Amino acid sequence: MKALVVRLDSFGDVLLAGPAVRAVAAHSSGVTMLCGPRGEPAARLLPGVDEVIVWAAPWEGVDPPSVQEADVDDLVRRLREAAFDVALVLTSFHQSPLPTALLLRMAGVGRIGADSVDHPGRLLDVRHRRLPGRHEAEAALDTAVAMGFRPHPGDDGRLRVLPPPDTIALTGNGPYVVVHPGASAPARAWSPGRCAEAVALLADAGHRVIVTGGPGETELTRRVSGGTAVDLGGKTEPRILAGVLRTADVVVCGNTGPAHLAAAVGTPVVSLFAPVVPAERWGPYGVPSVLLGDQGAPCADSRARNCPVPGHPCLDEVTGQDVVQAVRKLLKERA
Repeated sequence: MKALVVRLDSFGDVLLAGPAVRAVAAHSSGVTMLCGPRGEPAARLLPGVDEVIVWAAPWEGVDPPSVQEADVDDLVRRLREAAFDVALVLTSFHQSPLPTALLLRMAGVGRIGADSVDHPGRLLDVRHRRLPGRHEAEAALDTAVAMGFRPHPGDDGRLRVLPPPDTIALTGNGPYVVVHPGASAPARAWSPGRCAEAVALLADAGHRVIVTGGPGETELTRRVSGGTAVDLGGKTEPRILAGVLRTADVVVCGNTGPAHLAAAVGTPVVSLFAPVVPAERWGPYGVPSVLLGDQGAPCADSRARNCPVPGHPCLDEVTGQDVVQAVRKLLKERA
């Protein structure tokens, strides 16, 4: 049975689909993942994925393509030629799977399932309704199970990626704490000044600190490192970053892709979590973590990309010393 798993949004969202992907793979001859450009690097890290199709949907992301630019006809042709027997469409709680399901119907996919609040008409063969309060990773796996894709008996349901490479040439010898200051949305990021304060205090407390960031964040990581930490800004594509996070003692970051990547390699997380989305659905999954940030702030559940409250108090009232204490707590638990 040829299976297709669809998750069209971001890097972290695709990582959270991992347990569901493995469940589908346990019952399929091959699994192809259809994802967006931002999610492609994560899809290529997931165990159970044999092929990846990349497509930018006109209904996903902050700057989606037009319908004409998306070339829907070409996607439908490619999917029809692949002749998938079954498709699992995964979305966040606030997204509809029905536009994707319509395209899959047009492509002749035999059986389609998704979690859908909206009445699906004839677009879904299996319409799952998620349980309240489920984490996004759990909700995705629940939807797979509703389609008959139960995980392998030995699968613990945690996030997982393919084994990353050894990164000691970048990190050097000895234990370390990673601080990842960036985030995909400004509302989810701790301020650079607070990050720099935390790095300095962690170093004062005897920790070796490594600062990570993407190619567009090198100025940020340079500022946060402050001549104290190892600055790996722009030097860690996703597989390398997985290796850096895997051998860290603790990862300090916001609600962003690297938090889920840290969880996927089994590393504890100090989560600087802005409540613009619920932590119960999007917090680090399956690893020890400490959640910092005022979860009752006025921005709660707003899904804002830019903080609507002057001073960004939900995160910037967290201090560097709070982070040092959270790291100490996780290290004590790990020991």
